[in-house]
Amino acid sequence: MTEATQFAASTSGIEIVSVSGPELITYADELAALLVETVEGGASVGFLAPLDRDAAADWWRGRAAAVDAGDQRVWIARDGERVAGTIGLNPAPLPNARHHTKVTKVMVRPSMRGRGVGRSLLAAAEGAAAEAGLTLLVLDTETGSAAERLYRAAGWTECGSVPDYAGDPAGTLKPTTFYYKAIRTAGQSTSCR
Repeated sequence: MTEATQFAASTSGIEIVSVSGPELITYADELAALLVETVEGGASVGFLAPLDRDAAADWWRGRAAAVDAGDQRVWIARDGERVAGTIGLNPAPLPNARHHTKVTKVMVRPSMRGRGVGRSLLAAAEGAAAEAGLTLLVLDTETGSAAERLYRAAGWTECGSVPDYAGDPAGTLKPTTFYYKAIRTAGQSTSCR
């Protein structure tokens, strides 16, 4: 079931919506095209180039059960009926870490970048995390990537880098920088200790 709350991006006509498992399957081919385009563009999102579109669609379809079980959340940015971007949240499964979640697969079509889509996707995920009572978000990205500018501009804090952490789409090992963002839930103080 699609979440009733929708977020509008600063770009006219862009809508950010949470998707259910069945909806994820419906959008799998479009999400696969986005993933292939992102990998071909050199972004390090866990896949090597060349990425087969059918394999990418199968990967997205494989997330549907986790979405239905509540083990993962996925949002898409829609430009009309076309997928313009996506973001995911993977809540921590262990009892001592249920206050935080990992932000994953932040992707925006190259033709839509610089229009507020990435920032709107982050805001949607942050808002949903706060509504769920989560207080800490974490993510990682290739050091020196364009995504770092987005995360810093959106108020994320860099907390360190690890050399040779992950391969880029060509398989070359690159450093990865980790970020976090403390979020406030209803009735919570904004002060840090």
